[in-house]
Amino acid sequence: MATKILNYKYELMLAIIAGLLLFSGLSKVEVNIMEARNFQTAREMVQNNEYLLTTLNAEPRYQKPPLPTWLTAISGSLFGFDSLYAMRMPVAFITLLLVFAFYFLSKRMGFNPKSSFNNALILITSFYIFFAGRDNQWDIYTHSFMIVSIYFLWRLLQEDSHPVRNSLMSGLFLGFSFLSKGPISFYALLLPFIISYLIVYRIPVKRKGLSLLVVLVSGLVIGASWYVYVRMNDPEYFRAIATHETSNWTNYEIKPFYYYWNFFIQSGLWTIPSLIALMYPYLKRRVANLKAYRFTLLWTVFSVVLLSLVPEKKVRYLVPTLIPLALTTGFYIDYLFKAFGSMKSKKESLLVYINYGILAFVGVAYPFVILFLLKEGVKSYIFTFIVTSALVLLSSYLIIRGLIGRNFGKTFYSSIALFCFIIIGTLPMSVKFFANPDYSPASSVLGLEKQYDVNTYRLSEVAPEIIWNFGKVVPLINPNKINVENGKQFGLMVGMDDSTRLKPLLSTCNLQKLYRVNLNYRKKNKSRLIKDYYLVTAKTSTSK
Repeated sequence: MATKILNYKYELMLAIIAGLLLFSGLSKVEVNIMEARNFQTAREMVQNNEYLLTTLNAEPRYQKPPLPTWLTAISGSLFGFDSLYAMRMPVAFITLLLVFAFYFLSKRMGFNPKSSFNNALILITSFYIFFAGRDNQWDIYTHSFMIVSIYFLWRLLQEDSHPVRNSLMSGLFLGFSFLSKGPISFYALLLPFIISYLIVYRIPVKRKGLSLLVVLVSGLVIGASWYVYVRMNDPEYFRAIATHETSNWTNYEIKPFYYYWNFFIQSGLWTIPSLIALMYPYLKRRVANLKAYRFTLLWTVFSVVLLSLVPEKKVRYLVPTLIPLALTTGFYIDYLFKAFGSMKSKKESLLVYINYGILAFVGVAYPFVILFLLKEGVKSYIFTFIVTSALVLLSSYLIIRGLIGRNFGKTFYSSIALFCFIIIGTLPMSVKFFANPDYSPASSVLGLEKQYDVNTYRLSEVAPEIIWNFGKVVPLINPNKINVENGKQFGLMVGMDDSTRLKPLLSTCNLQKLYRVNLNYRKKNKSRLIKDYYLVTAKTSTSK
């Protein structure tokens, strides 16, 4: 039994480390706009028993495919839509799928189990991969499914056994990727993979052509199924939303071509190692598998280039690039494991000392930063603060000891531990960072509804975060067409920009402000997260 466990030691350690990072404190971070859209759509799916013609606040929501929302709806149905932890569990599991698919892909590409384990640790501790893996919106789903597809595609291209299984599985997960965010991952992850593979390995079209066609056709059939259904059943809204989404690519969040050129910074902990790994003239003589290194390097570069060609740019769109970047960085880390102990070049050694010296300094500074941020509030978390600070300081000490003793393994794994301890220990305390004393949840309005026996309406758009926190749909009303009997009342959410829309009501109704919704978790207020709640009562028997 013990021998069997040892055979899977890297898989078990990876499951424990990635699991702790992904599942710890899932409910401690506020819900952002993208998550709120996904959560509310999932809730309306279940409430309306409608899983294909998706809605948000009772209005068609076809901007994103439904697979991530289906999974979220299942979790909400099983564990409760009131549990933020339950609502985020699906994305944590899907990111765990990404980590293991990446690990097994790394092994297939020629890395040994230990190096593949290290590569997977690099991936899950990369800044944007980690945070995207705990943020239940669409990006990590589409890229996770695509990496599974690429894993089976790699096996299809490299091996002659099980061509039917590999082609069908690759096509299935390609379809899942499309059903998660359309062709985004096809463009940013699969296409650069194919281009790089053609350059480095070449594709045996005669032997593999039919199997590759199966991958493409099955993937497109599965991926296009939902789009075809919506196009047939709600063509007007579908066309309008498709036109709007397409126009965003060239008219929204426009950034220059070079905007992504600092992409390696988004790996956070691995900024300096990943930059060095991208330096082909330096590393080409130091890697064990030059062909595989060329491939991962080209895969990374082509991903950045293709993303740079699209006028619309956001930092989170770089998530797919960080996946091949982790493999590329793995070659440099693998080299340091073998060579750091006997490294004679002072320049080479200096880069390692600088990178991990910075990490050790971060660990030493950690307790003081937490004290500065929390001030008196640290008393509420004194045990967590003491234990976390002790573990973080120990990790910094071991990083330094590893550097002094030229033991790169100790330095590397201590830096991983440092990251884990900071993340896991800080999350419970993070709710107190920059807390907004004026925070007031939309859910409190439900008590006012019950107290005054009213339903709630809105004059204009309400932020998805407010709808989600409120807990149910808020219908839109036209103030020019309101007909309220004398004495009848209703609730009204009014935004800071609604003064013009509110005027028609002032002459015919009495408005009593009962509450202000303020979902800003931080002191810096965003006006879209603020709504005043009014009790509206007709002045006369009939209001026009």
